[in-house]
Amino acid sequence: EHARMEKPAAATMTVGEVRKVDVELGKITIKHADIKNLAMPAMTMVFTATDKALLSEVKAGDRIRFVATNQNGKLLVTAIEALTVE
Repeated sequence: EHARMEKPAAATMTVGEVRKVDVELGKITIKHADIKNLAMPAMTMVFTATDKALLSEVKAGDRIRFVATNQNGKLLVTAIEALTVE
């Protein structure tokens, strides 16, 4: 029951690898898989974080899951979580 409720959130998250973080500018470069909610193929690109605090949790080389949205043509990251390496 609970797993079904959590699915939509996970579905909007995209897996990627952090290439560069610029906390000052609030930007993060991510090599990402297909971003299904934006119909964007896999590539490496720069996103702007909606909150610079999101960027303090990750560093270059980290594998992450993130949520990206397109607001008036600007690509924003609204959530980031580091994937623990097993």
